Amino acid sequence: MQLKEKNLVILCGPTAVGKSATATRLARALDGEIISCDSMQVYRGFDIGTDKPSLEEREGIPHYLLDIVTASEQFTAADFVAAALEATEEILAREKIPLVVGGTGLYLKALCDGLFPGPGEVPEVRRRLEEECRAKGLEALYQRLREVDPDYAKKIGAHDRIRTIRALEVFLTTGKSMTEHFLETKSNVAGFLLVLIGLKLERSLLYKRIEERVERMFARGLVREVEGLLARGISEDSPPFRALGYKHVLRCLKQEISLEEAVALTKIDTRHYAKRQMTWFQKMKNINWFSADDFPSILAFAEKSLR
Repeated sequence: MQLKEKNLVILCGPTAVGKSATATRLARALDGEIISCDSMQVYRGFDIGTDKPSLEEREGIPHYLLDIVTASEQFTAADFVAAALEATEEILAREKIPLVVGGTGLYLKALCDGLFPGPGEVPEVRRRLEEECRAKGLEALYQRLREVDPDYAKKIGAHDRIRTIRALEVFLTTGKSMTEHFLETKSNVAGFLLVLIGLKLERSLLYKRIEERVERMFARGLVREVEGLLARGISEDSPPFRALGYKHVLRCLKQEISLEEAVALTKIDTRHYAKRQMTWFQKMKNINWFSADDFPSILAFAEKSLR
């Protein structure tokens, strides 16, 4: 198959839909290598609760961005973009197809649409706005935002306190509205031929797979994994302990809830997370959706798009 110079396949979808298995089959068929787009699988030692693919499940296909940071580090969307682009160039240099695979929508958006070019948090300005919000109410701040950035104000709505304060912080710091900053955002993959593939399942089937996966994680030893991490001195406040499942295991080990409750709550949280993921992906442009069980159609589309 004659390929264009810079191809990039992106495979996304909700948790438990079957991205990892599909990605491995696709990588083998396309002579590709996989770049993980998962905000928690980057952490070393957090394997079962993040459903990190094992060496056997990787089937010899190179995987990037797994086990690359310690639990104490904060891994950001900017970190992901930098690491993913570096891995992409390495893969292309070997004349392979890079496949970015995962469900962290923020990371995918940062990669495809670019990182917000405005400033980070400005503590003094943020503090003043927080005080003003407490003193005058959110409605007063929202009215200020409507005056300086009506488009963004309409987009976020009158009850979004966090984004209202952030938008005013950006404006007061830079003199530019959020809308103006977003117009300056540049894609990190503008020079690539992008092939965006989304995996979906009927909701009841997806929820069934979520429940089965959660049960499998606990059966594989999720509680023992957490005990081992704590025994190594890893703080329960570490970023990866925010991943689905770990929160309730920590509560279980503190005897705040039973093991059965931990399993049930993890199932509920995971279903809610999957719903949020789909809402996010549906807002992204140019994703071509396929049933997760229809690999022949997925492969045919990828091959056709890469020609």
